[in-house]
Amino acid sequence: MNDSAVNLRQASVDDLDAIMQLETATFPSDAWNRETMQRELRSRVNRYYVLERDDTPVAYGGIRVVACDADVQTIAVADGSRGQGLGRALMEHLMQAARDEGALQMFLEVRADNPNAIALYESLDFEQIDVRHGYYQPDGIDAIVMMKEPV
Repeated sequence: MNDSAVNLRQASVDDLDAIMQLETATFPSDAWNRETMQRELRSRVNRYYVLERDDTPVAYGGIRVVACDADVQTIAVADGSRGQGLGRALMEHLMQAARDEGALQMFLEVRADNPNAIALYESLDFEQIDVRHGYYQPDGIDAIVMMKEPV
């Protein structure tokens, strides 16, 4: 992150509108619906974070930690803010939050047609462990399942 005006903070239900704007812009064909995202933000086992630039959310991400396992629920960076290290900073924060919650390993799914995200995760030492064929609907895109151990 090369911008001092960027702030990372824990998300709340009050961020739902801004998160949904990012969600639908980032994932136009398979965005989560508002009710699902609201449940995610309210869940006691999830931790969501927002990156803001000049008080405007430009990225968000969340993890679910159960016992020793953490799962990246979702992560998105606004189109105009990509390539600036925000995704890396957010992932590093999610990994630290998972460690703080006692996670020993972290999992995620990434669209097979998203080489930039795959490269980011590989650079953070995630390894491909499986493929979920046709996972992302309605596009029928495969999900690459990745894991990092230890977190």
